[in-house]
Amino acid sequence: MTAPRLLLVASAGGHWVQLSRLVAAFDGFDVQCVTTIKGARAPCGGRPVAIVRDGSQTDPMALVIMFAQLLFIVLKFRPSTIVTTGAAPGVFAVRLGKLLGARTVWIDSIANSEELSLSGRLVRKHVDLCLTQWPHLTDAYPDVQCFGSVI
Repeated sequence: MTAPRLLLVASAGGHWVQLSRLVAAFDGFDVQCVTTIKGARAPCGGRPVAIVRDGSQTDPMALVIMFAQLLFIVLKFRPSTIVTTGAAPGVFAVRLGKLLGARTVWIDSIANSEELSLSGRLVRKHVDLCLTQWPHLTDAYPDVQCFGSVI
């Protein structure tokens, strides 16, 4: 039996750090990591990290390039599940993954203690599981769950 294919996606900084702390939970999966960090090393799995262009809402062309790169990665790897801690690459990855039938998990960054991140608010209705690391945010977002923090 082949291992389930798992795509882990995170932007640079705290998003990548938090996702890296979860890798032990994915033992036994065929893992492909994706980030915006040039030269990043995979926290798990034998595959090299796939690097995508960094981008934000203030640089639409960078987002177009990022989307195209993620489309290629998702089509090539064909993950059964996508887990992301955000931000922009995670939004594109989970939306593309859903189109291909992948299960999707969004873990909002611990830095967002007052409300969900913009990216989290954009995808929360489109993922199979949306998680916050702050219990009180589940009151404001009933479709979001909290199982504790990554850090």
